[in-house]
Amino acid sequence: MILFFYNLALLAALVVGAPWWLFRIAATQKYREGLRERLGLIRPKLIRLCRERPVLWVHAVSVGEVLAVSRLVKTLDAALPGCFIAVSTTTRTGQELARERFGAERVFYCPLDLPWAVRAYLKALQPRLLVLAETEFWPNLLSGCFRRGIPVAVVNARISDRSWPRYRRLRWLWRPFLSRLSRVLAQSQTDAERLKAIGCLPQRVTVAGNLKFDVRAAWEAEATLQLKALAQGLRFVVAGSTLEGEEAALVEAWPQLLEADPQLAMVLAPRHPERFGAVAALLDKSGVAWVRRSDWRATNEGLIKPLCPGSIVLLDTIGELASVYSLASVAFVGGSLIPAGGHNPLEPAQFGVPIVMGPHYANFRAITEDLLAHQALRIAAREELAAVLIELLQDRSATEAMGSRARQVFTSQAGATTRCVEALKELLAAQAGMEPPA
Repeated sequence: MILFFYNLALLAALVVGAPWWLFRIAATQKYREGLRERLGLIRPKLIRLCRERPVLWVHAVSVGEVLAVSRLVKTLDAALPGCFIAVSTTTRTGQELARERFGAERVFYCPLDLPWAVRAYLKALQPRLLVLAETEFWPNLLSGCFRRGIPVAVVNARISDRSWPRYRRLRWLWRPFLSRLSRVLAQSQTDAERLKAIGCLPQRVTVAGNLKFDVRAAWEAEATLQLKALAQGLRFVVAGSTLEGEEAALVEAWPQLLEADPQLAMVLAPRHPERFGAVAALLDKSGVAWVRRSDWRATNEGLIKPLCPGSIVLLDTIGELASVYSLASVAFVGGSLIPAGGHNPLEPAQFGVPIVMGPHYANFRAITEDLLAHQALRIAAREELAAVLIELLQDRSATEAMGSRARQVFTSQAGATTRCVEALKELLAAQAGMEPPA
């Protein structure tokens, strides 16, 4: 009954919103990309690949989730060589990164939660298991799996502080779906308790840890190699995953940082690609010396000019930030100066880099508070940002110790990937009525 009313509401929303959606599709490439796949039209090559071996479908919404499951997917490839691991994403940036990480032939856009689109994918892929990253719960997708006897597991499951009140109010809506999940592997005990409170069966919920502690930059991105070559002994401030308002704060603080240490350069990496142009306009208006990272790709390597002290590099590419953090003397992790919930501080922590965040980190509360408890991270409001960055840049012995503690926190929390893979193998074995594969 709940599914009937959900689909009725979905149909009404589509009818009412059709003019707006049609305009956006006609006017914006972002809305057209992957539309056929989202509506249930599946690439013939993907169908052929899925017929050759049993399929595990892993769904990761965007860049953050793709990064989180990247090691999980590769470990599953090795642990289950007889299976085909297909990966879906929702966003364009997630799609680009997933194709780069896993190969384009097995990556596709997740269908919209429309009955016919979901039905087409389940019929074509016939997955043995659906693995959802974090809390990507869609009623038609879940119901389609349940009707076909396809087990559904959730890895890296969490309920953020911001989402918790909404889930709690609507637990009557979620309970019929969540109570049928086969395994729920939560990031923390708090997440596990919240998931049980909204309908997950207690015996199926386990704390496996955070997959993001297992994500390591195993290779140096091209941007990292170029920055090393062009830096000429400069020290870097790397500001990653920034949102609107944060770039202005960093540019405003930049003269103070240069006064304290004239041999600085900054890498500025906005979170969303659609904002690259706006940030470029901001840098133009500021009068600082700056360069687009993407311009280096179109320039003969011998003709790229070395970076001057005080330069800002706009990192307008996807998938290179995690590696570029390795160059930082200090890292600022964005989404945190403004009330947006913050982004992942583990990316710089893995390299032993001292980290600064703003006071808004609800989306990564457990990780951030762990780093704070080990004095491996500093919190700074906008008006304090310049002073905190200068303090860390000037006291090198203290920042080295702070970065070392950050690396220790990162290393000590590893192991979630192994726990998740073992749980998924057990689930597949139980479904097949045999021992878990070796």
